[in-house]
Amino acid sequence: MIHRFDNRTALIVIDPQIGVDELQHWGGTAGRRNNPGAEQRIGELLGAWRSRGLPVFVTRHESLERDSPLHPSAAGCEFKDGLGPADKEELVVKSVNGAFFGTDLEVRLRRRGVDRVVVAGFFTNMCVETTVRTAGNLAYDTYLSHDACSTTNRIGPDGADHDADIVHALSVASLNGEFCTALPTSDLVALCDADAPALARVQGNESTAA
Repeated sequence: MIHRFDNRTALIVIDPQIGVDELQHWGGTAGRRNNPGAEQRIGELLGAWRSRGLPVFVTRHESLERDSPLHPSAAGCEFKDGLGPADKEELVVKSVNGAFFGTDLEVRLRRRGVDRVVVAGFFTNMCVETTVRTAGNLAYDTYLSHDACSTTNRIGPDGADHDADIVHALSVASLNGEFCTALPTSDLVALCDADAPALARVQGNESTAA
């Protein structure tokens, strides 16, 4: 069974910024992303958390690289419509892949009594994955909303173009059962209202969270 989410369960939305869609920057001349429905799923998560008064944290990546679409001077650094933090929600500004590094995210979570986190956003294999791995290592009961994430194709060191769907799927597979429990958005939204006897928490590694 997975127990109902309560005010100790924070939603962390990773980098829902305009610049993630500058696909040639991330995936080369044939740049492309998977899961075009990720934004809608993120919106569903935000709606569920907001309507129930649960804690919401949104990260904004401010790249140190001048040519990055996420550099603070770039228009791409701005949030996508409706996906930025609302009033009284927590903004976390970062400059590296993980939301816990170089920020006070952990302090803010601990102060609010949060011991469970649900993570969604961009990119699955980069900032989302790094944040999920760290959350698991810090013993948070960690959940990945795998259909509320998206990534791009990646060009390997040998020049091979790895499709975005494969990159996404392998990232989720690497995280699930070790660093987190990966579930679809619909299950995570339902957990805001009731226990889920039919679902199993599969996070391994170090965590002893219930």
